[in-house]
Amino acid sequence: MKKQLLALAVLALAAGTASAQLNDTLAKIKSSGTVNLGVRDSSGLGFTIGGGKYVGFHTEMAERIVDDLKKVVGSDLKINYQVITSQNRIPLLQNGTIDFECGSTTNNATRAKDVSFAVTTFVEEVRIATKANSGIKSVADLNGKSVAVTTGTTSVQHLRKHERGANIDFKTVQGKDHADSFLLLESGRADAFVMDGSILAANIAKSKNAKDYAIVGEVLSVEPIACMLRKDDPKMKTALDDSIKRQIKDGSLAKLYDKWFMQPIPPNNVALNMPMSASTKSAWEHPNDKPMEEYGK
Repeated sequence: MKKQLLALAVLALAAGTASAQLNDTLAKIKSSGTVNLGVRDSSGLGFTIGGGKYVGFHTEMAERIVDDLKKVVGSDLKINYQVITSQNRIPLLQNGTIDFECGSTTNNATRAKDVSFAVTTFVEEVRIATKANSGIKSVADLNGKSVAVTTGTTSVQHLRKHERGANIDFKTVQGKDHADSFLLLESGRADAFVMDGSILAANIAKSKNAKDYAIVGEVLSVEPIACMLRKDDPKMKTALDDSIKRQIKDGSLAKLYDKWFMQPIPPNNVALNMPMSASTKSAWEHPNDKPMEEYGK
């Protein structure tokens, strides 16, 4: 009986230690010497170029955050790149598989119930991508069409709001990730793909012939994009925020933006030609972690 009680006590202590570590990510990564970084493989802010290499504005920014975390914990850190999707990013963060993610996640009130966000680093505009010869120029032109959306994202909700207001009817087809959604458009199984403008631009740039596609229509939503971390981990949030603010202040983040949005990028050396929006400039001038709902006020 005593052995059983001792075993239960050891298990309880281990569980408590694991739970405490999850609420102190800095202690976790210092102990392991590794940062498990959540990255995307087909986002406009982070993508793969094959061979296990992950690149992009948010991916490179995250690597610089890790450089700053090395100074915070006082030891060298290795990065383990963990590919995440729109569907699994929050569960993988909550269960400790990843320590933080810098992909293309919108900071909104619903997600804020389960996770925390660093200060906003990119303000996204949701738009429509279509083939240049489709005749689609606005939401109204989607009437009777098939629209690709990515499972686990918020874009379809914004489209539905416009659908009700414009008295139109369209069918949605689900892609399991952004690359799959773009393939639906590319193959003709969808007439349009509705998503963050940077994601649309990146997928068009990677396509066989970028001139075959166009980003059209009204802005469906303005969304603050930020790195996501576990909830109730103030030390980690401070460390992420401090690194991002440092990158803004010293001008390195602006250079990174120019590199990934204005200059030719891999794999096809096509420039996205996306000048920084006024909303993103404002977010950098006044760093904040306001959710999307605050932007509509």
